[in-house]
Amino acid sequence: MDMKRILQHLITTDRRVARDFSPASLRAIEQAIHLGETEHAGQVRFAVEGALELAPLLRGQSSRERAVELFSLLRIWDTEQNCGVLIYLLLADRAVEIVADRGITARIPAEQWQLICRAMENDFRHGDYEDGVISGIHAVTRHLAEQFPARGSSSNELPDAPVVL
Repeated sequence: MDMKRILQHLITTDRRVARDFSPASLRAIEQAIHLGETEHAGQVRFAVEGALELAPLLRGQSSRERAVELFSLLRIWDTEQNCGVLIYLLLADRAVEIVADRGITARIPAEQWQLICRAMENDFRHGDYEDGVISGIHAVTRHLAEQFPARGSSSNELPDAPVVL
């Protein structure tokens, strides 16, 4: 059991999430997703969670495991072209995970997502949460636009609004 991690999760409150992601920041993130989706056929979601609940935390649930769980719970996998992408931030760990649907993973290697995650985490270390997320969305958009360019008018299958857990 990692006591430092447990303590960090216990002290990361909803107030901290609200401080780092104000309503204006959340609107800017939503706008970045919306504009990005005009350039590609993908469906992008951003979710931020302050801390894990106690049971998963004590089980040692990783940020990656939680991101995969949310990918399913938020039904990001349920797009017509299997083109959903989740950008997940676990604030207590300052860990970013990108989970992409099978249609995307076949064409964009996981290493590309890892580079984006590490760049976002670097921004977060400097307290640049809004800019870090928006930069990450732009990077995801570039990859998706290259591999899955927009074709005509595509429907917006998933909400663009960030999910705050």
